[in-house]
Amino acid sequence: MLTIATANAASGRDRRGLLSEASWTAWADAAAGLEVDVLAVQEVDRLLPRSGDVDQTGVLAQVLAGDGRAWSARFAAAVHGTPGSAVTFRAARGGDPAQPSYGVALLTRHPVLRWAELRLTASRARLPVRLPEGAPQRMLWVPDEPRVALAAVVDAPVGPLTVVTTHLSFAPWRATAQLREVVRWSRTLPGPRVLLGDLNLPRRVAVAASGWTATAAVATYPAAGPRLQLDHVLGDGVRPGAPTTYRLADSDHLALRVGVDLAS
Repeated sequence: MLTIATANAASGRDRRGLLSEASWTAWADAAAGLEVDVLAVQEVDRLLPRSGDVDQTGVLAQVLAGDGRAWSARFAAAVHGTPGSAVTFRAARGGDPAQPSYGVALLTRHPVLRWAELRLTASRARLPVRLPEGAPQRMLWVPDEPRVALAAVVDAPVGPLTVVTTHLSFAPWRATAQLREVVRWSRTLPGPRVLLGDLNLPRRVAVAASGWTATAAVATYPAAGPRLQLDHVLGDGVRPGAPTTYRLADSDHLALRVGVDLAS
């Protein structure tokens, strides 16, 4: 059985809502405790001043490799610049590693046979985002951002399979359309397939829109008192084991961990 997990890291914010290299390392240390074969992470910074100009995916890969075994890791940028304001970011067009960016990451202890990316356009909506307690204001209205899906064809002991991660729009109608687009694109990659991520959709909607099987039915948000399942592991041609959730540092989402095997 292959053990996989998805986690929205909130770029490693601490309980005060601040970002730093130290807060990201604390999150990475907690993530290493999941002891998984594949880790999908959303809300990841790369070289952004707000989080100490570090490559968060690279730091996480080093922490995970503490067992002495190198991990395959990849970051996919959704936007270049700092999200939150239309004047501080622009849609990412490619994988320029020198560009300060924000997006998603996939990491695995097994060899990757192929990587692929899909870029998803934003809606025109401005959406409310609740700020951490202690912030000068409780709610911030932000423009919807472009999104990205990142896939890895993993040469796992259970057999090759495609693992996809994404973080979909806050706007439910746009997230539903994006999910359908991701599923269509995923079917161009080798099966079986697993989709992990913060889909910003409840389980029933995610299952209906994707046509894939939910491997878990458990609330993941907000982390302090979960009431909604926004984080999902959806399977196409896999057999799931029992799911578990974990609080990782000060993220506002719980991490979701599931074992999967290939369906016979």
